[in-house]
Amino acid sequence: MRHDLDHHEGQRVSRRRLIAGVGSIGLAGLLAACGRDDGAVTASTGETVTPQATAGTSGDLAALFADANTCTLTASTTQGPYYFDADKIRRDIREDRPGTRLRVAIRVQDSEKCAPLPNAVVEIWHCDAAGLYSGAEGQSTGGGGAPGGTPPSGAPGGGPGGTPPSGAPGGGPGGTPPSGAPGGGPGGTPPSGAPGGGAPGGGSEGQAADLTPTDDKRYLRGAQVTNADGIVEFVTVWPGWYRGRTVHIHAMVHVNNNRVLTTQVMFDEALNTKVFAAALYASHTGRDTFNDKDNIYADSMLMKVVEDGDGYLGVINFSADSDRNGA
Repeated sequence: MRHDLDHHEGQRVSRRRLIAGVGSIGLAGLLAACGRDDGAVTASTGETVTPQATAGTSGDLAALFADANTCTLTASTTQGPYYFDADKIRRDIREDRPGTRLRVAIRVQDSEKCAPLPNAVVEIWHCDAAGLYSGAEGQSTGGGGAPGGTPPSGAPGGGPGGTPPSGAPGGGPGGTPPSGAPGGGPGGTPPSGAPGGGAPGGGSEGQAADLTPTDDKRYLRGAQVTNADGIVEFVTVWPGWYRGRTVHIHAMVHVNNNRVLTTQVMFDEALNTKVFAAALYASHTGRDTFNDKDNIYADSMLMKVVEDGDGYLGVINFSADSDRNGA
């Protein structure tokens, strides 16, 4: 696959504006193409196209990934209740969503060979600053329920709540938000309008069925193809939160048309505090769950984050069982 596709921040990949045909094949076509030796697939326009991978790895990313060369198998989690094929092959997933700019770089490695996995397809999706998911705005309005399921190995147990970062005020039930972050009351039962059956819990992937979208929004969802270094990049905004869960981004890795890893990534609470001090995030009050009491959180899921112009750059390494043999 070629690595010369030019992505521009703020521009959407449109089905009507084809860049090497990528916009016309959708996720299913992309997965089919990445599973073939020649990388070609027939697009909806009838032409044969070759999807292109994320551009070559820049120097800043190479340096950040230098100390993240781990091939320990990444913990799998449930995909949660809000996953569906958004059919959006793009780098910039923001659309009209405001928020603190966040570049997300993910390196995918084979857990057995400890080598990059090129031509893998990586999807990410997350809520906006108000805690809403596109395609499920009605279901996600007002919260997300209490987490359930078994946390991955090494993750702390416990219900909603948690301890704010060091130096932030302590307090009552559900944990008091850190200084500058949205205030609010205790945790517990999600507000009316939250989806039934609880929000995402821990455990193995596949516990939740794919969602049938209930609206036509597709913001903060997208997929990219890993380059020769196994890396994909996205441009998004810092995620918001909903009740019962800490701040997180969902991710799914496909190899040869198989879902080989479903996981989540989190952020240091000191950074969440800093970002949530901004008016856009601070207007969403009542945060009740922090990293240390989230049922899915594990230290290995923390992104390494650095300042990047007017926003941040976060990197993380995924080690996937590409042949799904359990190793």
